[in-house]
Order: sequence, then C-alpha cells, then structure tokens
Amino acid sequence: MAHRQHPVGTGFTAASTVDDVLAGLDLSGRNVVVTGGHSGIGLVATRALAEAGASVTVGSRDPDRAAATVAGIEGVEVGRLDLLDPASIDAFAARYAGSGRPLHILLNNAAFPGTAEIVRDARGYEAQFATNHLGHFQLTLGLLPALRAAHGARVVNTTSGAQRMSGILWDDPHFTTGGYDPGLAYAQSKTANVLFAVELDRRWAADGIRGYAAHPGVVAATAFNSAVGQDAQRAMGLVDESGRPIIDPERGKKTLRQGAATIVFGATSPLLAEIGGVYLNNNDVSRLNDEQPPVTAREISADVVSHSIDPRSAERLWELSERMLKA
Repeated sequence: MAHRQHPVGTGFTAASTVDDVLAGLDLSGRNVVVTGGHSGIGLVATRALAEAGASVTVGSRDPDRAAATVAGIEGVEVGRLDLLDPASIDAFAARYAGSGRPLHILLNNAAFPGTAEIVRDARGYEAQFATNHLGHFQLTLGLLPALRAAHGARVVNTTSGAQRMSGILWDDPHFTTGGYDPGLAYAQSKTANVLFAVELDRRWAADGIRGYAAHPGVVAATAFNSAVGQDAQRAMGLVDESGRPIIDPERGKKTLRQGAATIVFGATSPLLAEIGGVYLNNNDVSRLNDEQPPVTAREISADVVSHSIDPRSAERLWELSERMLKA
C-alpha cells in the first residue's frame, strides 16, 4: 500500500512545545474552532493560537464553565456544543455559518472518557465512538462551507497511539452484542479519527482543505487521564510514588505544552503545506510501523499502523458515518 507516512525532518522533537512550533508564525486574520478548547491540551492550544493572533471559538458542552476558564484570553469566544447531541452540533455549525466568517482551522479535540459501564447517546450509539468520531464528523460536515470559504484550511483530529490497538469493529461498532470493553471502544474511536483525516484529505484537498490526525503523547496532567485514578496512572508509569507526573517525552510522556504541540503543529506549520491525510507524532509525520513493541509503563509506542491509514477502510468509515447520521 502506497502511503505518505514518512517523517519530513521538521527539526522539532518530542520535547518541543507549542511555543517552539509557533515561533515566527503570525496567525492574525485566522479563525479557529477548538472543541474542548477550555481544558487540558485543548486549553493550551486555544491560548497559544490566540496569542499568535488567531480568533478562536471554543466549543463546549458547558459554555459557562468554559467561558470562566478562557476569561482574559484575548480573541477567544465560547459556543455551546454537545458532541453527543446532533441538534446541538447542527446549532453550533449554523451559528458559525451565520457569522459569515471563513474557518481556517478546525481542531476536533474533545473526547469522551471511557467508563466501566457502557454509555449510549439517544440513538443507542456507544458514547466514545459517538463523541470522539461521529460528533466531530457531523460538525466538520456542517462547517464545510466555512472551511471552503477560507481558501486554505486544515482539520486536525486529536487521536492517540491507542489507534494501534484496534481497527473499526465493522460488525458491531456500538457493542450491541456481547460484552463491552471500554479500552477497545477507545482504541476504535481513535483509529476512526485517523481514518477520518485520511478520507477527508482525499475528498477535500482539491478545495484547499487538508486533514491530519495528531497524537499528543500521554499527558498525566489532563482531566481525561486523571479520571483513571492515581493508582492506575502509577501502574502506567505516568506518575511517581508521590503522584507527581513523570515527564519523559522521548518515551511518550509529556507536559501539557509538549502534548499540545503536535496538534498545533498540524494546524499551522508551513512544513505541511503540501502534505495531508497523515498521522502526526512528535511534531512530524509519523513513520508507519506495524512491528512496534508492546506498550509498557516504561515505553509508550505510538507510531501509526496500517489499519489506521488504510484508504479502503477510510472510505468505508466515511460512508458508514454518513449512514449513522441519517439513522
């Protein structure tokens, strides 16, 4: 299978931060939407992009809490967006369209934390797939006119190295039969983020819209990772015996500013001007590596694997997602 998963030699490293990847870039006049842009790496990305001159709209299920969090960051506004609610997604896209502004950057960043018991939306869809992929898929389609109007736009999906753990569960993506495995559900949703970027780029590159999937690394300081509890984080090698985060970017364990860097790199770097439909890791295009060692507390391998960038699967997922939205 021909692919574009070849590092391009950006000069950045796993330890590079948002400040490093944005150095010298002026984003004045650029409009950005960030889902979940009020917490964790999303907040770091929001702040960094705004400080570089961009106008940022944060989509949040709790706009009051989000507004309090981003208060004081010039150029940032908040809109209500519940990725488990199709009506809320349509309303957010309609509000943005009504503003008449082109959209230069869409960061599909929000995620639903896995729970031991399955959570479903009103349609019966499993919540991790419905939020992490399907909600963002619907949002991106709704914002397509604004993306086209930018005459040069990027869509970046925040994914995870967990994409290597599972392809799409084509026969039962919502766990309607058999037992529920939250880790498997998460891995499926993160693979979907990559496949979505691959097919988006194939379909929309001619319109000047490029797609990327960005792995931020594992950031113990995020609410998403903190939700698993300190004992689990310690077993995963993310915190030490005192509960302090272990920072080792070369092994995938990063600070918030390091974690947000690859997402912001995908959104802004001129080094990607002629490249799209790829999975990014450590501020570069990831290599394709189907022979990675097992994930351990010491080493968190996170290169992209073949099933996550397979063009046939990418097209199949797009068509499945369209059918799910119409159901």
